[in-house]
Amino acid sequence: MKKNSPNNFRVASSETARDINRRIIMNLVHKHQPVSRASLARISGMQRSTVSAIAEQLIAQRWLVEGAVGHLPRGRKPTFLQLNSDRAGIIGVEIHPTTTIVALATIDMRILAHESVPTGYDPNNFIERLGRRINDLKHAYPSNSYEGIGISLPGRVDLATQRLTFAPNLNWSDVDFRTPLEKITGLPVELENAANACALAELWSGRHGSRVAHLVTVTVSEGIGVGMIMNGQLLRGAQGVAGEFGHVTLDANGPPCRCGNRGCWEVMASNSAAVRFYGEFSSRRMRDVSTKSNMSPVPFTDLLRLVEQGDVKACKALDQMAGYLGTGLALLVTGLAPDVLVVVGDVTRAWKRVKPIIEKAIRQRSFTHAPTTILAADPENLPRLRGAVALVAHKHFIMPQI
Repeated sequence: MKKNSPNNFRVASSETARDINRRIIMNLVHKHQPVSRASLARISGMQRSTVSAIAEQLIAQRWLVEGAVGHLPRGRKPTFLQLNSDRAGIIGVEIHPTTTIVALATIDMRILAHESVPTGYDPNNFIERLGRRINDLKHAYPSNSYEGIGISLPGRVDLATQRLTFAPNLNWSDVDFRTPLEKITGLPVELENAANACALAELWSGRHGSRVAHLVTVTVSEGIGVGMIMNGQLLRGAQGVAGEFGHVTLDANGPPCRCGNRGCWEVMASNSAAVRFYGEFSSRRMRDVSTKSNMSPVPFTDLLRLVEQGDVKACKALDQMAGYLGTGLALLVTGLAPDVLVVVGDVTRAWKRVKPIIEKAIRQRSFTHAPTTILAADPENLPRLRGAVALVAHKHFIMPQI
C-alpha cells in the first residue's frame, strides 16, 4: 500500500472523487475489455447510473468506443465497451548510444509506425533533430489528440529537475530533454530510465496477473539497467537514481567501466561484454597459430547468429556472459525477492541456451529460496519502445495524488 505523508497531501474534493472513479473505469475496461456497463458496475461496486455517466463522458472524449452487442435470454441487450484503439497520439522514443527508435502508438500501446534515426554524439543537436522527426511523424499521421511523448533513456533522470544526470554509455550528463523538446513539438514529455519504463509496461500490461505486486525488469544491451516495482509502486529512490545495479562491482580486478569503476556487472554481462569475450577467445586462437589479428568487434546480433550456427567461440562467449548475468540476477533475487523478474534485450533471442545457465547461477548464489519466476520479454514486441509509450499511457490510468 502506498503511504501518503501528512505533509504532502491535499483534501479530496468532489472533483477528485470523479477523477478517481473515471480512472477506475478506465482500468477495468483495459483489464476486462470488451465489457458491459452492467459488468463494470458489478466489478467496481459503483451504481449503474454512475458507471453509465462516466462511460458516456469517456465515449464523448474518444477514450472508449462501443462495440459488439451481447445476447441475453431476456431484458435489454448489453453493449460492450473497449478502449478506443483508433485514438492514436502517443509518441514513443527509445534511445540507444548509436540508434534511436521513434514510434507512433495508440492508447492501448499498439505500435502504428516506427523508424530509426542516428543518435549522434552531441545531445543538443540530437534533441533538435529528434524534435523535427517527431513533427514529421505528426504530420504524416494527423490525429485529433496527441497525448505526449514518452522517452526511455539508458541512464537516470533526476526527479526534481527532470534532467538526464547519469548516462555513461551515452557519455552525456546534465541534459535537459524536456524543455527544448516540448518547445519544438508542443507536446508534454515524460522521461524515464529504460528499465523503469519496461517495468511500468510489464505491470500495466496485466500479463502477470493482478496478484503480482513485486516485479523487477533487467534491460540488457550496451549496459544493464534494473527497474523495480515494489508493492505495486515504481521504486526510484531519493533523486531517481535507484536501481543502478549495473554498476555494482562483480570483479574488482575486472575491465574498466565507463562509470570509472572496474568490473561492474554491466562490464561483465552486457552485450558489449559478450562481444569482448568473443574477441578475446578469437585473439587467443590467432596467437596460438602465430598470426597477428586485426579483427574488429562483431555486433552482438552477429554473435547470436554465430551461436545459432554452432560457432564454438561464440557459444563460449555467450555462455560466459550468461554466467555473469545470472550472478547479478542472484543478487536481485536475494535482496528483493520479486514475484517476477523479466529480462529484456536481444540476449533473450538465445533464451533456450541462456536460461539454464542463469538459473544455475541463481541456485548456486541465492540461498533465500525466493520463488521468483524468471521470464524473457519477447524482443519482437519491442518492450523498451512499449515502455516509452507506457510512460504517457499509464498517466490516464493511475490514481491521482491526494
